[in-house]
Amino acid sequence: MSPPNDTGARPMKAPGTGATLEQWLGYLESIHPSEIDLGLDRVLLVLRRLFRRNPQARIITVGGTNGKGSAVVALEHLLIRSGRSTGAYTSPHLHHYNERVRINGSNVTDSDMVRAFERVEDARGSTTLTYFEFGTLAAFVLFDEAGVDDWVLEVGLGGRLDAVNILDPDLAIITSVDIDHAAFLGDNREAIGFEKAGILRPGIDAIYADIDPPSSVLQQVSAQKVRLERPGETYQLVASEDDVNAAGEFTLRQARYGDQVRIPDTGLPVHSLAAAVVAIRQLEPDLPVAAIESLLAELTLPGRYELLKSMPNVIADVGHNPHAAAWLAARISRQRKPAGRVIAVYAALADKDVEGVARAMEPVVDQWHLAGLDISRGLSCRELGERLADIAGEHPSELSVSVNEALKLALAEATKEDLIVIFGSFYTVAAAREALGK
Repeated sequence: MSPPNDTGARPMKAPGTGATLEQWLGYLESIHPSEIDLGLDRVLLVLRRLFRRNPQARIITVGGTNGKGSAVVALEHLLIRSGRSTGAYTSPHLHHYNERVRINGSNVTDSDMVRAFERVEDARGSTTLTYFEFGTLAAFVLFDEAGVDDWVLEVGLGGRLDAVNILDPDLAIITSVDIDHAAFLGDNREAIGFEKAGILRPGIDAIYADIDPPSSVLQQVSAQKVRLERPGETYQLVASEDDVNAAGEFTLRQARYGDQVRIPDTGLPVHSLAAAVVAIRQLEPDLPVAAIESLLAELTLPGRYELLKSMPNVIADVGHNPHAAAWLAARISRQRKPAGRVIAVYAALADKDVEGVARAMEPVVDQWHLAGLDISRGLSCRELGERLADIAGEHPSELSVSVNEALKLALAEATKEDLIVIFGSFYTVAAAREALGK
């Protein structure tokens, strides 16, 4: 199907009355010539048609290379616990598009999502929008209609030119900066940091969750007179064990409050959870410490170091870049059983640094099952095997056409002492969760 021409002609007719959510999603995939088209002009134009004024809500924007989803879900539920009505927008989803748009902790319905798509379609006219841009505006429509107090918005890609950034945040969180999406954001942390820092605004409060921020982020903080919170500077994150990147309980200390908050090990990135705690203490300082700690203790996020099965333990994680893989490897090295092996089921997209991911995981993996992803951007098992021949080849490896097949083989050979870890993509984890009835 040819892309729109210069006159803005549409490639196909919008779904009519009574169309399903799946029909709308198929339409959204067709109306822009490229999947990613960074820039704010088009989406801002449609926003102004949808809203006569900026939303009368508190906006919290969350960007970063890894850990965004964990920070969003933690802050979302802390705000709800504080008595604030809250909308959360995240991406991508594992199984159902509605996972991207939550109001007070619940996914919106198909009918609500379709209604929001219809409003965006009416407003856009001849302006083309990407799948992500269209969905972002639809989320804004639903949050505005619901009149929620707080909008917690996860950046899709980068920050400066991401559709979420058309709204000025009252608070910004950058969870981490590392190499990913290099074709769009740059091939070094300084360039990527500049893009991530694009969500900052003059004079606002911001949190940088990880240690060692790039100088490009700190330069933007200084230039815009942003009030920055960061670990090791304005708050302390003390581990119960030596390595704060691995497993264990942590204590968050902020001198201004004269107390401390325990952050339990739930499998979510501790720096992201700590950032959410720092944020809630700024936004809702009356929320008791006991309420914060009890919520964190029960917090989970599908696909983030998620236990899918026991005996043997099967862990799934959506990590898909070297930074995320290093975090995953650190957790595995601390939690593997002395007599057990680590069996990896890995499937990935073609545009990812699969070599870097494998190098990060190789020290903790005893057996590789390389699987194919049968989607347009997916690597076949043979292609993945060729790219990792000099890395994963040091350990026994098997090729499987699908994640389901690879998981079956891994389960068949695993003992109760072994750990099976499934990672590499949201698609990888989604397939594994479906195979295990999750």
